[in-house]
Amino acid sequence: MTAKIGRRALFPLPLAALALGVMPAMAADDAPLRVLASAVPHAEILYFIQRKLAPDLKLKIVEITGELRVNDLTLAGDVDANYFQHKPYLETDEATLKTKFAITATVHIEPLGVYSRKIKSLDAVPNGAKVTLSNSVTNTSRGLHLLQQAGLIKLTPGLTRLATLRDVAENPRSIKLIEVDPAQLPRTLDDVDLAVVNGNYALQAGLIPAKDALALEKAEGNPYANLLVTVPAKANDPRIKRLSALLEGPEVAAFIRERYKGSVIPVHS
Repeated sequence: MTAKIGRRALFPLPLAALALGVMPAMAADDAPLRVLASAVPHAEILYFIQRKLAPDLKLKIVEITGELRVNDLTLAGDVDANYFQHKPYLETDEATLKTKFAITATVHIEPLGVYSRKIKSLDAVPNGAKVTLSNSVTNTSRGLHLLQQAGLIKLTPGLTRLATLRDVAENPRSIKLIEVDPAQLPRTLDDVDLAVVNGNYALQAGLIPAKDALALEKAEGNPYANLLVTVPAKANDPRIKRLSALLEGPEVAAFIRERYKGSVIPVHS
């Protein structure tokens, strides 16, 4: 069972349940497990589980195609769990919402990449180049660190918090950094010199991170593994525990390696 929802919730949270097609409460054993997930690769991985590994596990996969207040909806009980975010993103929302969520599975890494339709190598980045990167707090920091890794900027040494544009200490090519909604980043490629794009949005745009990126995050020690998240009260729900075990299992790891060929990297072998 699947559904889709657009990038913004323009209705109050009680009405969100209607938009998501949520039915009146049923016993946990009979109700489908409602999981909000980004289309690629998260929903694709859930479809694989649904079709190949656990067809008896009732899943209602609700695809999100852009930025949405997913943790708000999870907290409100409009869905049971979500699968789209990494831990730094979750921690930012926890601080905003003044609550704690439960992480029940750690699944994969989507390396952030630097892409261009105008430049073939980072050595060719011109002075004054326009560079777009995510406007979300955690991914802005992540993008800045990748640009530093690529040798384009230097950040203030010794940062112990998330980096912002104000932390760019050296910018020898005077590149212009432009923050954009992360779902829109691939669309900026025709208008800018470089775009720093999240792995899931790169895949949705037909880019192959392992092949097309001029610079790509390293997987080793990467803190941005994507998670299955729910509220603490549902962490021991048998459906969530089963889904979590499958997401961390060898069959899903093999599927990720085969389908995404290094553009998405499983955390577990």
